[in-house]
Amino acid sequence: MADYAKLLAAGIDAVSDASTVCRGVQAAMETVKHITKDDASPVTVADFASQAVVAHILTERLGELVLVGEESATFLRDPAHAAHRDAALAAARTVWPGATTDALLAAIDQGAADPGGSGFWTLDPIDGTKGFLRGEQYAVALAYIERGEPVVGILGCPNMARDFSQPLSSRDPHGCIYFCIRSEGDGGIFEIPADEPRATPVHIRRLARADGEPVRVAASVEKAHSNLSDTDRVMEIVDPGHELIQIDSQCKYGVVARGQADAYLRLPTKKGYVERIWDHAAGALVASEAGCAVTDITGRALDFSKGRGLESNRGIVCAPPRIHGRLLGAIRELGLA
Repeated sequence: MADYAKLLAAGIDAVSDASTVCRGVQAAMETVKHITKDDASPVTVADFASQAVVAHILTERLGELVLVGEESATFLRDPAHAAHRDAALAAARTVWPGATTDALLAAIDQGAADPGGSGFWTLDPIDGTKGFLRGEQYAVALAYIERGEPVVGILGCPNMARDFSQPLSSRDPHGCIYFCIRSEGDGGIFEIPADEPRATPVHIRRLARADGEPVRVAASVEKAHSNLSDTDRVMEIVDPGHELIQIDSQCKYGVVARGQADAYLRLPTKKGYVERIWDHAAGALVASEAGCAVTDITGRALDFSKGRGLESNRGIVCAPPRIHGRLLGAIRELGLA
């Protein structure tokens, strides 16, 4: 069995540094667009730099490891994309001063590993592309998976304020990181500022909602990511007075875990779509350790043992147990499962 505390400490540092890199690229978005001649390039540059930094820090702290990431360096190795490569290198050097081009590309390509074996990391270096480009919410999501289950989760939300009174569409200057080890101690998750990895963690316990309060459901901003029409139909059964909170990325797991929302629904938009493990491993563990049930729309536990995809699952339902059961019942009643 791995030393989870050691893995967690390295993962927090990696996600904090990657968050710094991503905030820097986002702050210089117009400059990056000008250099690379591509309006979508800031997220491309940040994706690559973030993955490289995480791979570098984990390897430096832990030695040889298996990393299953979203990106590969093939795009950057093409001479036609030299501007993107140079911009990614400059971004990585803000936290990794000694990075070279070869080291950057090699670190990115660590994410091409096979997810087989007893334990491996999975990373989404920027989850929430459109949110990143809008200057709103996105996540750096890192998890360690052992025997098909996430056991260490670090969910970086670089733009999300710890203060619930702040609009979720705003860009907080510090952001936050939520982290946990599966079934560690008396449960719950921990929170630190994204830019202070050595800060004293705050133990977060999800507060029980008061009877009569409307159910607040978190859903994707992008319609392609979840069937919002079906979400409305489900919620009309569960609570006709529900409130919809639209937010990008695995930050949805974060707002449910900390009690700012009561549920996260991701209903399939097309037949045969398979979710990727890096899109859910960190967030699902954080939410479950906060006391939420996390399953697919049929009630099955998420199965991270099938490779890079959640091949055995369809959609996502994340909520405290009492609401989770009502959501599954409504999904079945509508014939959506």
